[in-house]
Formats: sequence, C-alpha cells, structure tokens
Amino acid sequence: MPNTTNKTNALALRPNKPQKTKNQGDTYLKFKLNQQTPALLAMSQAQEVILLPQNRLTSMPNMPPFVLGLMNRRSRAIWVINLAQMLGLNETLATVQQYNVIIIRNGSISLGLVVQTVEGVIRLSQEQIQSAQGQISSALVPYLRGCTLLETEILLVLDAAGIIRNLQ
Repeated sequence: MPNTTNKTNALALRPNKPQKTKNQGDTYLKFKLNQQTPALLAMSQAQEVILLPQNRLTSMPNMPPFVLGLMNRRSRAIWVINLAQMLGLNETLATVQQYNVIIIRNGSISLGLVVQTVEGVIRLSQEQIQSAQGQISSALVPYLRGCTLLETEILLVLDAAGIIRNLQ
C-alpha cells in the first residue's frame, strides 16, 4: 500500500522564479498617417478599425478637400476624413482601392479617420507621453494629447475629442 502522507505537491517542486509582471499602461492603436508619420490613438477612443472599399464611400459636394465623404456603418451615416491631409501632412490616396478607417467616437459623435496603415496595439504608461509643445508643429497641438519616443521614432499621441472638436 502506498504511503499517502508523504505526497509532494507538484507546484512546490517548481523553481521559485519571479513571475514577469504584465506590461503596465494603457493600450494604444499604432498606425501611420503617411510614410513618415507614425501616430497612436488610445484604444478607449477607437471604436473599430475597418477596410472600406473606395466605392462604398459617398462623396459630398462643397466640402473641404480632406473630407472624403460619408459611409454607412450599422445603419448610421459616418463622415470619413483623410486625417493626414486634415493635419496638413502630405498624403496621397488617389491610387488606393480601399481605405484603412479608424472609427472614433466622442460622446454621440462618430468619425472615420483614413490612415495609411494600421500597425497594431502597444501599451504606454501615462509618464511616457510628453508634452508636444515645442517639439511638434504648433498647428498639430490642438489634435494631440502629446508625443512619445518609442525606440527610434517619435509617435504623435492623438486625441479623438480634439480631432472632433476642431472639425466642428
């Protein structure tokens, strides 16, 4: 008959290595506004990311050049803008078959932001976001929460409320 009083717990045999702590901070969607300009948007401000075929966008007359038109999403009409062009950055979308659209929401207002590419999600702590004053063109500051240095590139940290507020 086996001795049951000396059973060893398998968890007790495991080496006592400190467990890695999960990456702290808030999640941000990383994307490129144009070839040279990477940016971030808090995931709490991004409703969804979609690929929108160019023919699914209804252009509207007498609008600023950065307003690409209206799209229908879940029975709602949403304005779609070329974010890079609105921010005064060089961006050409003439040859694309579909748009990368980030749908942002602030209160009851939704807006589609066309960006060049969506690159994924990263985490940042609030301390990593620096003030953009003096580092970035002053024309961009109303649209930003700040900027951050990630590896070798400076990323703009956009503010959805600032983008929507400055369109109205």
